Amino acid sequence: MYYLKYRPHTISDLDNLAPAETIRTILKSKSLPHAFLFIGHKGTGKTSTARIFAKAVNCESNMYAGKGTSIEPCSVCSNCKSIDRSSFSDVTEMDAASNRGINEVKELIRETSLMPMAGKYRVYIIDEAHMITNDGFNALLKTLEEPPETVIFILATTNLEKVPKTIVSRCVLVQFGSAKIEEIVHMLRRIKVGEKLDISNEALEVIAKHCDLSFRDGAKILEEIVMSGRTDVPSILTKIGIRSKVVLYESLKKKDAAGILAWIKGFGESGGNITLLIEELLSDLQNHLLSLHKIPGNVSTLSYSLKETIVLMKLINEAYGLIKLSPYPSIPLQVALLEYCDKMKTT
Repeated sequence: MYYLKYRPHTISDLDNLAPAETIRTILKSKSLPHAFLFIGHKGTGKTSTARIFAKAVNCESNMYAGKGTSIEPCSVCSNCKSIDRSSFSDVTEMDAASNRGINEVKELIRETSLMPMAGKYRVYIIDEAHMITNDGFNALLKTLEEPPETVIFILATTNLEKVPKTIVSRCVLVQFGSAKIEEIVHMLRRIKVGEKLDISNEALEVIAKHCDLSFRDGAKILEEIVMSGRTDVPSILTKIGIRSKVVLYESLKKKDAAGILAWIKGFGESGGNITLLIEELLSDLQNHLLSLHKIPGNVSTLSYSLKETIVLMKLINEAYGLIKLSPYPSIPLQVALLEYCDKMKTT
């Protein structure tokens, strides 16, 4: 899989630049915290960064081995290679979604009393940390308060609200914001070069805009498109469920309810994804809103007034929140757009 094959191996490889710079600064400080909490959306590089951190502090050829001033893992020494293969004795990864109870946590804590066998630090990477039970968190708390000097915990979560405040307060927080479009494109170009793919940069930008701001999802979509053999932009738009919205926007401008319903029906029957469609509509409207206020860098081809734009954004945004509650995803959007027509006809 592209995502695994092209997983970053050094800090410089990381496509998510903000957390990469944070980790670089921490490693250069030489005074390492013993507990981290990586927070962010799925597919933003939390686990990859945790592994790179584990490599950096256990590398046999960098500053942490007393050799030179570089904090980058070399990725060629035996320790780095073992960590890349998930076979290094001093790095333990645990998926809290599957191993969330007190017994699993207690076993992990018992291991922390052991000195590192091959490296300088024992690093424990706990993915989906918010899934740990209350008893498990309570067992972990004391170890986080007084960890052995040779132990580092890296907890990763997509849901900070479910992590107890007592745990959060004992960790250094590293925020992994949603991937930026240009960062995803950068990653996709790395794959394009590595795989010698015949795909345009425009096509890569289309993928980057429709992968839920996730590096992993972007790589998966690219791989699916390559496997389909259709890498032109129209084929990509069709595959990910985005159709030309010009007709829909024209029907909305005319307050043509029948035209709107017909377009949505055809969109769904051709395999379109309603969730992605709503996200695209909101993105278009937000850009139009900014262009109406002459915000630099925002140019729109839409012709809606400020009031029309605000009403439409409000109704579509409400529809987005109702999709999961509806047996048919298209219903909230249909209702929202018809309500828009009704509101605008009476003003």
